[in-house]
Amino acid sequence: MASDATGSGAFDEDRARDGSLRPGYDQLLAALEDVDLDGLSRAIADRVAKAQVTFGLQPFVVDPIPRLIAAAEWEPLASGLAQRTRALNRFLDDAYGARRIVSAGVVAGELIDGAEGYEPELAGRLPPGSPPAAIIGFDLVREPGGDFLVLEDNLRTPSGFAYLLAARGALLATLPAGLRPPRPIDPLLYDLLGATLRAVAPAGREHDPTIVVLTDGPDNVAYYEHACAARRLGVPLVTPDALEPDGQHLNVRLPDAQVLRVDVVYRRTDEDRVRDEQGRMTPVAELLLEPWLSGAIGLVNAFGNGVADDKLVHGHVEDFVRFYLEQEPLVRSVPTVGLGSGQAGPEAMQRLRELVIKPRHGHGGAGVTIGSHVGEADLEHVRAQLELHPEQYVAQPIVPLSRHPTVIDGRLEPRHVDLRPFAFFAKDVSLPPGGLSRVAFDAGEMVVNSSRNGGGKDTWVLD
Repeated sequence: MASDATGSGAFDEDRARDGSLRPGYDQLLAALEDVDLDGLSRAIADRVAKAQVTFGLQPFVVDPIPRLIAAAEWEPLASGLAQRTRALNRFLDDAYGARRIVSAGVVAGELIDGAEGYEPELAGRLPPGSPPAAIIGFDLVREPGGDFLVLEDNLRTPSGFAYLLAARGALLATLPAGLRPPRPIDPLLYDLLGATLRAVAPAGREHDPTIVVLTDGPDNVAYYEHACAARRLGVPLVTPDALEPDGQHLNVRLPDAQVLRVDVVYRRTDEDRVRDEQGRMTPVAELLLEPWLSGAIGLVNAFGNGVADDKLVHGHVEDFVRFYLEQEPLVRSVPTVGLGSGQAGPEAMQRLRELVIKPRHGHGGAGVTIGSHVGEADLEHVRAQLELHPEQYVAQPIVPLSRHPTVIDGRLEPRHVDLRPFAFFAKDVSLPPGGLSRVAFDAGEMVVNSSRNGGGKDTWVLD
């Protein structure tokens, strides 16, 4: 998503168009009037550093100013994301099953088969009874009128909740006393994570399953979160070499040489595919696929979820809600159009300055072109790519990211933010209140991640 350099038209999180402060911000900003903001930033950075909170090799950067959301706004948003979670899981079951949604003419079979994350050999084989996407992280943006829109649904290996808790702990210990407290998120978040993992355990093992957190190791950029999850759940953190297939079952060899039969794997490896580009089974699939398909282990998140991460599929999630749940969507998606059929491609090439062009199968912002922010040479390159391979791209309107007061050089300045809340699907769907807001520290920057000088903000839901 994008914003223009001045932020004109963007929704301001702290104040209305007439300049009046939104609920909670009057007290927060008043409490910060006489505070040394640089000192506050340093104090929070010191706490984060002492806790060894890192993202990759870099310290996790936390802005001191929390984002505030009133409970009256959070509740309907959470209900809408829970609805979306149910619909996405129904779609995954159907995409690998009877494909009722294709038979009904709601989506074409090519939409599913052409998705990068679709795993053909899972057709008709998903284990029943467990949601394939038990944990979903949503990327939300707020449009100028104030409504939240879903930019992306992350169903493969969503990360960020441990960083949210790290930010919460640092802020509560450092901000001036007397502020309205947010709804608590700890230990609720880990209680929901534990319940979600236990819910996928094989029959008869739900109450005391052997759970492992599977990580790539310290080289994974979210390793801090993997270690936190294992520690807080009281379960082993293991790398693939500690797992040993045993027929249709799976064992884990612990550092003390103890061998346990595994019931549940919380997979946090970057690799989530069954097969690689050459058609070879991936190492993680060699370990987990057969025990999962046989029902010997539960797996969070499952193989095959990438079909719903596809950017063209994203444009149909509201259709999923209507088809599977027979309800109207409570939260809308950012409109997404595939450029490979009809007049969509030629029309997009005439309006590139008004659009965000994304590779259908891209990840992490790679290859994204925001028409209003690039030069003519870059637009010509995009036009050439669309002429050659229009089916590989989607288009979205440019939605200005909302802005939030952020500490920049010792003073408060507006910077663009998004929001990642998390849904946990055990017996039903639950969302901890709030989420991790991501902020771009550079003026006018529209990409809110660490690769572009971004950081995190705690998000407080206020009663």
